[in-house]
Formats: sequence, C-alpha cells, structure tokens
Amino acid sequence: MRPPTPPVALPGPRTLAADLSSVPPGTSVTLRGWVHRRRELAAVTFLVLRDRSGLAQVVVRAGDGQDVPPEETVVEVTGVATANAQAPGGIEVTAPTVAPLTDPARTPPVELWRPALDVALPTLLDHAAVAWRHPAQRARWEVAAASLRGFREVLDAQGFTEVHSPKIVASATESGANVFAVDYFGGPAFLAQSPQFYKQQLVGVFERVYEVGPVFRAEPHDTVRHLAEYVSLDVELGFVHDHRDVLRVLRDVLAGMVAGVHELAAGAVATQGFEVPVVPDEIPVIHFAEALALVGAPADEPDLAPEHERALGRWALAEHGSDFLAVEGFPMAKRPFYTHPQPDDARWSNSFDLLFRGLELVTGGQRLHRHADYVSAITARGEDPAAYATYLEAFEHGMPPHGGFAIGLERWTARLTGAANVREVTLFPRDLHRLVP
Repeated sequence: MRPPTPPVALPGPRTLAADLSSVPPGTSVTLRGWVHRRRELAAVTFLVLRDRSGLAQVVVRAGDGQDVPPEETVVEVTGVATANAQAPGGIEVTAPTVAPLTDPARTPPVELWRPALDVALPTLLDHAAVAWRHPAQRARWEVAAASLRGFREVLDAQGFTEVHSPKIVASATESGANVFAVDYFGGPAFLAQSPQFYKQQLVGVFERVYEVGPVFRAEPHDTVRHLAEYVSLDVELGFVHDHRDVLRVLRDVLAGMVAGVHELAAGAVATQGFEVPVVPDEIPVIHFAEALALVGAPADEPDLAPEHERALGRWALAEHGSDFLAVEGFPMAKRPFYTHPQPDDARWSNSFDLLFRGLELVTGGQRLHRHADYVSAITARGEDPAAYATYLEAFEHGMPPHGGFAIGLERWTARLTGAANVREVTLFPRDLHRLVP
C-alpha cells in the first residue's frame, strides 16, 4: 500500500473563470477547478478548466515542463493572464504551473466536455453525481436555485414567515392510501404528503407563512410529470376575501421567480436558450365548467385530463398571449375536505389549478376556517372528526379566512427549461423504480 498523499496547501487568492476576463493582461492568477477538456497538439496542450463560474483556457507549451492530468482531475493552475481574442472572455492563462489536488480521475461515464449531454435518461440518472457536472445539465439547476431565491424574496417582502413542518406524521394529510408507511420507534407513521395541515395552523400564529421542503406521494405513476418525492413551495395566508386574493399572491410569486432567473441565472438562460416566461399583470382565469366546454369535454367530467390542460394552454396563449392560465371552480367532489365551496353554488369550489404552458403547476384556493364547517365536512365524508383533533384545535380557537397554494419546483423547472421529463431537472429523483443514487 502506498503512503497517503500529503495534503496540498491552497495559499493565495483565487480567480474564478468568469472573472478572468476582467484581469489585466500580465497579471499572475491562480485558478482552481476540474480539467474539463484536454486537447493535445504537437507543441501545445490546451487545458480547459471548469469551476463553479464557468470555463477558462490554459495554454501549456512543450517547454513549460507541465503534465496535464486526465479530464475531471481537480487541479490548481497558476500562470499569467494573457490576451487572446479566441479564448473565453478574451483572456487565457499562459506559462502555467499545473498542480493536481487529487489523484488522476477515472474516465467519466459520460463525456462532460461535449457541448450537449447526449445520453439516454437511465444513464443520466444512474450517474447523476457526475452527469450534473455538465454545464448544460448544471444550468437547469441554476434556474431552479434562482427561482427559489426569487420565491423567498417576494414572500419575505410581503411579510411572510418561513416555517418548517414535520415530514414524519401520524396520519395521511390528503387521505387515501397513497402514503409511505414508516416504522416510528415500533409504531406506525407516514411520510408527509404535504405540509397542508401545519401551514394552516401556523396562519393562526404568523398570518402569512411559506415553506420549501420535500413531500412524498406513494402513487404508482410512471409518467414524465410525476415523482415519489419532490420539492414543494407552499404558501398560506390569512385574512383573504376569497381564492382570487390567493391567486394574486401567486402571480407576484411567479413574477419574483422569473425575476430571480433573470438576475441570478442569466448566463444559464443565455447559453442554453431557455425561454423564460413573461408573467402578466393579471393571470387570465376561466371557470372549470367553461374550460370543459372549451375543450369539448363532457359537462360532468370531474377533472381536467392532460390533453385538456394542453388544449387550454394553447387557448390561453392564443387568446391572452399568456403562458399561464388559472382554472377556478373545480367540483367540490374532487377537492379536499378543507376546501371552501363557491358561495353561490356549493357544487363548485373556491379553488384553482394554475396551468403553465399547458401543464398543471399549482393547486390552490380558499380553505374553510370555521370549526363547525370542518366537523360537517369531515362527517359528510363518513369520517370521525375526532381523528383530526390536533388539526382542528386551531379552528376551535379562532382562525381567519385564509387560503394558499403549492408549486412543484421540478415541474416549474422542467417546463421553463423545456425538459421532456421531470427527472431531467431533479438532482436525485425518486420514483416507482428508482431509490439510488
């Protein structure tokens, strides 16, 4: 067994690849990152170094006495910033000293240096830890991360409090059997389907709350739009008049997410050609009954099918020039028990789905807020209100009219980046077939 490699000291300031263009020619610089590409010619080797900010070109000439290690080896490069119009940003590094910071890297399972990551989805997912290093793949998550920043900034500015609710719960949130059971110290428990009950209760504390966290759905879907675990952006606010107040906050949130993408992921948008939507000042709204008629569906259809969503998306773009459309008034029979009915016609609900480019992105609406209404709604479903005692306690002690919504981060990112499958934009997806990596 060979002796362990001694630790490598990393003294001095570091220049990021994206900042190299602003360095005056002739300045000594130190870069740290991965060997992204190594092109060996007769008298010169071009080393393309990749760090978190982008790519930089390093020129290693035969007389420099430097060996360039294999792709994906982590290195420190110290050299001279030199003007070259052909280099990224117009500056390259010459007369370098190349110091490996790790052992030579094995050949990656995917060719990260190619402009496009042209591999089958199973390969992409099986080798996610390495595949995400590809600049085009990484750009997708940069959009997601920027969206999260924008989401938080808008809500913080509007007086919301970020909260975090338990992910191990005693009963199903949305009812039904589609929950993951876990052994909780020898007793039964479940992974949370959503933070719905908790965020409602916390409206009684903070009035306005939001949460970013995972939710779990044990639904045996094997489609391009479903995951068993995804990131949910949940919002709940008190003192609303109806679901339209909730929709207005959602509109502001979406505008903030788009602004975050433009501000923080502009490079990813530009290099990958992502089509970032324009959020209208007012999102167009159509009633569920009108939507069914518009797409030629039977009037007694209880929900929108995917083909209905796509047709409505095309209609919204043609009629309103909008990538977004809110469908309100879904049948009460298809909504959870905590949904507030439409006051003038109890068949319909004060709830909505928001479609983004013809795909359901958000479900939201107004909730019940009177304790007696909850007792009636739960009893009407043939259940015992006592089973919901800890949830209903908040309503016994006074809750304001309130409502909220939830955005699926992965669906948002997939739709924005044009990914055909939601798994392509999920760092480590969990679905019907996948539990690793």
